[in-house]
Amino acid sequence: MIKEIFKDGNSIIHHLDPRIKILAASFFSIVVAISSSWGLLLMAFLFCVIVIALARLNMKSFILRLIIVNGFVFFLWLFLPFTYPGRPFFSIGPLTASWEGILYSLVITAKSNIIIIACIGLLSTSSVFSLVHALSHLHVPDKLIQILFFNYRYIHVLHLEYINMIKTLKVRCFKPRTSLLTYKTFANLVAMLLLKSYDRAERVYKAMLCRGFKGKYYVLDHFRLTRKDIVIGSTMFLFILGMILCEFIPICL
Repeated sequence: MIKEIFKDGNSIIHHLDPRIKILAASFFSIVVAISSSWGLLLMAFLFCVIVIALARLNMKSFILRLIIVNGFVFFLWLFLPFTYPGRPFFSIGPLTASWEGILYSLVITAKSNIIIIACIGLLSTSSVFSLVHALSHLHVPDKLIQILFFNYRYIHVLHLEYINMIKTLKVRCFKPRTSLLTYKTFANLVAMLLLKSYDRAERVYKAMLCRGFKGKYYVLDHFRLTRKDIVIGSTMFLFILGMILCEFIPICL
């Protein structure tokens, strides 16, 4: 189930207008992703530290999410250093890791962690509903907003369906083993989950049509920028502009 564990809080970041958070996170992520300067990455990391400190997040939950993300990055380190061409750095049997491959893996690791930290600090401190609302204010196409909203809304519904089906199997004394019966059972479980998903989607769509849905996400309440939002938002964008300048200043290379 999707849990918004960081959305409740009383910090400056929590009270910041979600539109500013989305714009800042998007601009920041693009700058970090296309950067080639370690000076810029250091400034980006400083930006992340400031945001996380101001947001006052639960560090245990925050670190747990970073560990999950770096679990995927770990597989990058298993392959990229040994397949990227360059000067040999060390060997493990027939495999030789290149210095350039290790450096490239380090850059990707740094960029991915910095972007994830910034997104956690900026986006996870708002509820999904307020982010969807903000996207509507930023004139994102309605269809994209609806896809995001319904994906969030029904992923946990499907998860509950999966849990119920697993409980049903356990009631029937099913125990997973390395056998053909286990493989067939899980294949049937996945197939049933897909069918239930389709059936649920049809029922939800018909219910929405009965309530007058015409393919548009209507917004009842509207955000209002305050002086604090403008000051904090301007500071963030000036910091990001400083990061861009750092890309072209020799001392930061």
